[in-house]
Amino acid sequence: MQVPHDTVVVVADGRKMLFLRNEGDAAFPNLQVEKKVVDNHNPSHSEQATDLAGGASSTRGGGQWGGGSMGEVDFHQLEEDRFAADTAALLKKRALAQDFESLIIIAPPKTLGELRKHYHKEVSDRLKAEIAKDLTDHTVAQIEEALARAE
Repeated sequence: MQVPHDTVVVVADGRKMLFLRNEGDAAFPNLQVEKKVVDNHNPSHSEQATDLAGGASSTRGGGQWGGGSMGEVDFHQLEEDRFAADTAALLKKRALAQDFESLIIIAPPKTLGELRKHYHKEVSDRLKAEIAKDLTDHTVAQIEEALARAE
């Protein structure tokens, strides 16, 4: 994949986000880290949940609640979704400030789906590619290689 000069590449998951900018040219990208954000306040779900899922029953033996069980809330996933929404808000702020003309986002499929829910039109207009991969724990050189291999 060609990465034009000055393109912003965002590599994110539900806990980490890297803002990179291509200081090289399209054929030979030279990604430089502009911003790194790590959410250290998202412990595992089991550490956040303090109780079992609730149950609901009807006093009339059936009806709307019919003895079902309420699903347990996944607090860890909720926090990851919030982090994705915050990443999208940062993209919006930077797009409205004319900070970038071209954008590539690399994120795991679940995070990518959550980001898409929050894209502002100015972000969508600048979006050149999305890559559904988790590269947050990779080096910049490995990210450059993954971009070169992407179609």
